[in-house]
Amino acid sequence: MDARVAPLLQLDRVQQYYGGSHILRNVGFSAAAGEVTVVLGRNGVGKTTLLKSLMGVVPVRSGSVRFGGADITAETPYQRARRGIGYVPQGREIFARLTVAENLQMGLATRRAGSALPAQLFELFPVLQAMLHRRGGDLSGGQQQQLAIARALAAEPSLLVLDEPTEGIQPSIIKEIGRVIRTLADVGLAVDGAPRPMAIVLVEQYYDFAAELADRYLVMERGEVVQQGRGADMHADGVRARMSI
Repeated sequence: MDARVAPLLQLDRVQQYYGGSHILRNVGFSAAAGEVTVVLGRNGVGKTTLLKSLMGVVPVRSGSVRFGGADITAETPYQRARRGIGYVPQGREIFARLTVAENLQMGLATRRAGSALPAQLFELFPVLQAMLHRRGGDLSGGQQQQLAIARALAAEPSLLVLDEPTEGIQPSIIKEIGRVIRTLADVGLAVDGAPRPMAIVLVEQYYDFAAELADRYLVMERGEVVQQGRGADMHADGVRARMSI
């Protein structure tokens, strides 16, 4: 990250508990436009809780979340979405009984009434154009994941947060999703032809997929960030070995 460029997202000393269990312990990291920040770790280390805290789905016990220079720690998920944070949860959570078109329209909830879907959605995910009138529940798992990402992009966010987008997805679509994530980080949705690089926060367990995309990485164990660095250094830093411990 260029030290002269302020990060878009900053988490500082975030603490989170479920009942008497200490889930997140002084977690801090930042994410900048134009970069993919990958959060790695085995099951149960607090990755999904971290994203829910980032999104305001669960309130943090202490610490702060800042976005675009503003303190959003106390804001609701809807307020965060209006600020420009898009969220693709684990398990996709599309509306199975709604059509593809209706699912995409749900992504416009935070935009001005009458707003149109960005045309770039169908350039990124051409399969959705052909399936607009099919119900979401009739799509394959990979197609549903593409729909979930497109729905989050409908609001034209400046930060996209993805929770394990490769889970249960066939390899060909994993490759397509990786291509889309890299494109979004580099040029965004390129509204009116002007590149607008996006910040990406990606939670992932699939090491090779993460290593291919990461500009920055952090590894979590037992609710703490135990290692972080440049994506290009993941192999030299022994991240794969730490994932298998």
